[in-house]
Amino acid sequence: MLFGLFSLLMRLLNIYCWILLLSCIFINLCMFGILDSRNQLVWKVGVFFNRLTEPVLEPVRRLLPMPGGIDFSPMVVLLGIQYVVQPILVELFRMLIMRYTNLFWL
Repeated sequence: MLFGLFSLLMRLLNIYCWILLLSCIFINLCMFGILDSRNQLVWKVGVFFNRLTEPVLEPVRRLLPMPGGIDFSPMVVLLGIQYVVQPILVELFRMLIMRYTNLFWL
């Protein structure tokens, strides 16, 4: 059960990273006029990505400066997930497994 929970959390983080990347690509395609944001389907996809990513990106945007109008918040969030959140989850999982196996063998 513990391994299943760990796998689920890691998979959800991986999926969220892909959603962030797709959202960045989508925004750039709209900004450069490749996708027409007046199209209803394109607009709905944009709203979907916005609702998924903005709760995480907005606090990071408030803390970061925007040099030259470039938004680095998706990159900071992706790096934070890859180099902070996932290693913490792995270490927590290791500690729980070690504690569980030690209790089991006592």
